[in-house]
Amino acid sequence: MRIIGVDPGLTGAIAILDGNKVINLFEMPVMAEGKKNKRQLNSAQLVSIIKENIKNKEETAVIVEQVNAMPGQGVTSMFNFGQTFGAIKGVCAALELPIFFVRPSKWKKHFELINSSKDSSRTKVIEMYPSLSNQLSKKKDVNKSDAILIARFYNETRFKD
Repeated sequence: MRIIGVDPGLTGAIAILDGNKVINLFEMPVMAEGKKNKRQLNSAQLVSIIKENIKNKEETAVIVEQVNAMPGQGVTSMFNFGQTFGAIKGVCAALELPIFFVRPSKWKKHFELINSSKDSSRTKVIEMYPSLSNQLSKKKDVNKSDAILIARFYNETRFKD
């Protein structure tokens, strides 16, 4: 089964897994918008990434981290984050792909990452997939690691109650 793990947000990432095997990793596709060159999701590029990485709709699932507003976040940044989250949902709906949501606390508990540093998911993924260490060498690659773990969580728990 092809599983697409998504760490939403403009600095997020997309991981494509076939079972537990990592097929592809992408940073969230973004583009400049307006006079201030603020970033926004490039929905067309997201569609291309997903289409190019699925075999058939029946054997594909998209797993997105279910996120909420966080205290201390600015109104504008939360609006932009919500807009990106909604666009991801819309793209999956338009492509007729099943979409599932998982709370960060659930997948982090599964991988024993509760109360650990943000970077610990990157360390965990490098331990699981040593061949990916070059693709996860920077601190900012934690989003790619999160996307991999989100997809793996689904694959490892989907038949459990």
